Amino acid sequence: MDKKRQMEVQVEKMKDRKTGRIMVFTGARQVGKTTLVRQVLDDYVYLSIEDPVTGPTYLQLTAGQWHELYPKAVLDEVQKLPELVESIKATYDQFPDVRYALLGSSQLLLLQKVRESLAGRCSIFTLYPLTLPELLTNGWDDEIQLSAWQRLLQQPDQKPSFWPSFVLDPAMPKKAKAWTYYQRFGGYPALVDEEMTDDERYLWLKDYVRTYLERDVRDLASFRDLEPYVKLQRALALQTGQTVNILGLATALGISSKTVSRYLEYLRLSYQTVTLQPWQRNLNKRLVKTPKIHYMDYGLLQAVLQKRGGMTGAEFESLIVTELYKQAQNVLSDAAFYHLRTHDGKEVDLLVELQDGYIAFEIKMAEHVAKTDARHLMDLDAILDKPVLHSFVLSNDVETKQLSPNVTAVHAAAFLS
Repeated sequence: MDKKRQMEVQVEKMKDRKTGRIMVFTGARQVGKTTLVRQVLDDYVYLSIEDPVTGPTYLQLTAGQWHELYPKAVLDEVQKLPELVESIKATYDQFPDVRYALLGSSQLLLLQKVRESLAGRCSIFTLYPLTLPELLTNGWDDEIQLSAWQRLLQQPDQKPSFWPSFVLDPAMPKKAKAWTYYQRFGGYPALVDEEMTDDERYLWLKDYVRTYLERDVRDLASFRDLEPYVKLQRALALQTGQTVNILGLATALGISSKTVSRYLEYLRLSYQTVTLQPWQRNLNKRLVKTPKIHYMDYGLLQAVLQKRGGMTGAEFESLIVTELYKQAQNVLSDAAFYHLRTHDGKEVDLLVELQDGYIAFEIKMAEHVAKTDARHLMDLDAILDKPVLHSFVLSNDVETKQLSPNVTAVHAAAFLS
C-alpha cells in the first residue's frame, strides 16, 4: 500500500511555476522519489539514466533534440551521468517551455553538479523515509494531518493543546499501532506492504545495508576496501545519539582521524545520519563543542547492528530527533537543529532555533515522567541569546503533564502523529 507523502503538496504548488521548470529530487535510495514524481508529474516522460544501454545515448542529444523529443521528462539516477545536467541547462536556457525533474540518491555527486550548473534555475526537494503522519495514511487520496510538532513550527506563538491522556485521543489506537511499527521497522516505504512478514522486513533492511548503502559509498568515495567504513558504520550505530569522539573512533578502528571525518561525511551525504552541531554562542559559558550524530532510520540501525528490538535510550533519542527533523523538512521549515551541553552538566537533547526563539526538548524512553526529568530545561534563558518559546519532555508516558509553566510532558506519539 502506498502512503501519501507530504512533499506532494509542495511539488504540486511548484510544478506549474516558472521556478519549477527544473525540479531536483534527492534523498536516500528507496525512499520513494520515483513514486512521488510519477504520481505528481504523470505527464512527464520517464527516462532511466541508470540503464547501461539507453543512458549514454542521452548524452548525444542536442538542446534542440531534447526540446523536440523530451520537452517534459523525469531523469532518474541522473548522478550516474552528471554531464547530462549541462544538456538540461542548455535546453532550459534556449527553450522556455521545457520542464524537467532530476532524481538522484547521491547528495554529493548530484547537488554539487546542480550547484555548479543550475544555480538559480531549479528548485530542490529532499525526500526522507516515511514520517508518522505519512504512515497514518492509506494511499495517495488520503489527506495528511499535520502533527502537533508541525503545527507548532508553522505557528510558534500558539502552543498546541493535548488530551490529558493519550489514551483519551479517539485516534490513539491507530496512532499507537503506527508508533509501534515505526519503533520496529523505521520508515522505508517498501516495508509497509501488509503482505510482508516481519522476517521479510528484517531481511529487506539487511539487504539494503549490503547493497544500496555500500554501493552508494563506493560510488561516492571511490575506494576499494569497504571494511574500515563498515566497521565505522557499526561503531557509529552503537554510539547513535551521543557526541562523537573522532580521535577515539580513529584509535579504536586503526584508521586516521581524517579518514573518520571523511566517512562521517559520507554517512551524512548518503542520508543515513543527521548531525546536530553544538549550540555555542554564549562566550561566557563553557559549552561542549562536539557534534552529536543520530542515525536517520531505526530500521536501518538495527540492520547495521544485526539485531532485533531491545531499543536503548540513546536509540530512542535518535528515533525522536530524526523524526522531528524529517517532519520539519517536510513542511519546509527553516528551523535550525542543535544540541546543548555545558561543562557543568546541563544538557538539552535538542534545541530547535526559530526566528523568534527556541523550542527545547528532553527525550526519555521512560513510561513515567516526573518533574525532575525536566531539570535541564529550566533556566535556559540565562544561557541562550533568544527566549525559549516552549519546552517539551517527550516520552512513552501516556499522561500529559505540565511540569512547569513552560514545560509540557507529552507522549512522543501524541506530539509526532
